[in-house]
Parts: sequence; structure tokens; C-alpha cells
Amino acid sequence: MRPKIDIVIPWVDGSDEKWLKEKFMYSEGSEVPDEKIADAAKCFRDWGLLKYWFRGIEKFAPWVRKVHFVTYGHLPEWLNTENPKLHIVKHTDFMPEGSLPTYNSRALELNIHRIPGLAEHFVYFNDDTYLVKKTKASDFFKRGLPRDYAILSPVNPNRFGTGAVQIYDLEIVNDHFGGFDAFKKNKKKWLSPVYGVQLFRTILMLPFKKVFGFYERHLPNSYRKSTYEEVWRAEPEVLMATTRSRFKKKDNVNQWIMRYWQLASGKFIPRSPNIGYSYYSRTKKDLDDACNAIIQQKKKIICINDDKGIEDVSLCSKRLSKAFTTILPEKSSFEK
Repeated sequence: MRPKIDIVIPWVDGSDEKWLKEKFMYSEGSEVPDEKIADAAKCFRDWGLLKYWFRGIEKFAPWVRKVHFVTYGHLPEWLNTENPKLHIVKHTDFMPEGSLPTYNSRALELNIHRIPGLAEHFVYFNDDTYLVKKTKASDFFKRGLPRDYAILSPVNPNRFGTGAVQIYDLEIVNDHFGGFDAFKKNKKKWLSPVYGVQLFRTILMLPFKKVFGFYERHLPNSYRKSTYEEVWRAEPEVLMATTRSRFKKKDNVNQWIMRYWQLASGKFIPRSPNIGYSYYSRTKKDLDDACNAIIQQKKKIICINDDKGIEDVSLCSKRLSKAFTTILPEKSSFEK
């Protein structure tokens, strides 16, 4: 019997002045001038594309049981909260006592298994990842196991990237599973031909005893709630330290520790990474590529990365909205 599959997506309204003021009060400990609030809102900008996320879920993933929409409390004004497939989840509904308020997405990610009514099988989306082509439940779960790609790739040591948190995740997983020698127990999954040319990344790292990183295309991740529970039993202090970290810190872990744990334990079914791709909009060519990928439905999933180097956000938003409208022109039942 096919398992029930849910989706979890966190969202923040970066223009909410109440939220911004509260955030600054905790980070700076004093009253914040209005002009600083206005500048900060630009850092949490909304591209106006969330409705296409919902349209994509309804049209291209009708097999989804429920969407758990995680929010501080604010909601898009157009969202139909009466939709029976929609579960509005406030931070206060699932975060452990003493951990709120939080402005740390990693803290939220580590605790989503506590969401009331969440199915054992769920897919974690960020709000910049979209379905643009028909999907099947088996794209995300097969025989009760998450679909994923166990491709090795060194962590990118970018000062302002996610390298520190990835390393910490890897340290813990290597410690529990004994490094790559233990991972090789599932070598058919690690050397699966479905990975295509990306398999060479793993082959080049076979001589090493430790896992130095996993290939990541910034796509939605499939999880089992029981994996979260297992990792929490194994490393409660580490996970609770991040949970109580109000803002992101370099010694945090994040939801990727759950992904790495599933890969290391062999509790997954190989899937091609070509199911999706990440796009940027830094240049006109980048934006053209992203829009074409949507219109031509080149992949089932795409990620549209925000970037501080983007100057004309309005232009990007208009062009991407137009592209999405070509494949998703009608309102979904998630819209009023």
C-alpha cells in the first residue's frame, strides 16, 4: 500500500514590521529605528512567487495528502486557509519549550517531526523550490524509503556559505557510522548507475576513509519522521543546542544531518539528481535560463535562488511570474 506523503514548507513574511522589530530587539537589545527596519525588509524580500508553489503542488503532485505551512504567524493575504489539504502550523505549535521566539531556520528544521498530525513520510521544501512538471509519489518515496542520491562531493569552504554546518553534520554522521568503510555496506546504492556522470564524484573519493561531503542540488528532501526521532535519541544535546540557538551560528547543525543519516544507514532508494536543478538570476542570461527551464519544463523541480547581487528584483519577479503563468495559469484551491 502506498504510504501517505505530506509536504512541509516554512515561510516568513520579510515585510512584517512587527516580526522585524522583534527580531532586532533580540539581536540588538534596544529599540530599532524605522529606517533600519525598512532596510532589513529588503533582505527578506518576497518575490511574489509563492502562489505558483501551491499551484505546482496541486497540478503536479495531486498525490500529496497534506501541506504543513510553517509560519511565525503571518500569512499571505491570498491564502485559502479553509483548504482541507492545508495545515497552518505556527512555531508555538511544535517548537520545544524555551526555544521561542526563534529566527533560526535550522532550529525549526530540526523539530518539524513534532508537527501535530505529520505523516511518517514527508518531503521538506524551501519556498524557493518549485514543481514545474508532473511528478509521482515514487519520485520521492519507494518501498517506504526516501528517494535520494548518495553522491560524494567535498564541502565548499565558502566563508558565507553553509560549509560549517555541513562539516558539523558530517562529523556526527561519520562518528556514528564509522566513515566510508561502513557506508560501503550499501555499495550498490552508492555506486548506482542512475547517478549518471555524477557518479565519478564518488569514484574519485573512494580511497578516503571519511566522507567529506555530499553532492547537493538544493532540492526538496524526502524524510521519514522516524529518522528524525532516531537522530534525536542519538544526539539530543547537539540538536537541542541548535534548537535553543535563536540566531544561526557556525556550530549549528541543520536538517541535512537527517539526510546524511538516511544515506549512511542505507535507508534510501537511489534516484537521479537530474530530477531537478538550481538556477540563479544574477545576470540576464541566468534569468533567461531560469525562465526557459520553467516554460519548457526541463526538469520536474527547479530552485530559484535569491542572491544579494540581484539589483532589479522587480524585473526578476515579473519575468519569473510570466514564465510560471505559462504553465500554471489557473488559481489553485489554495488561493481565495
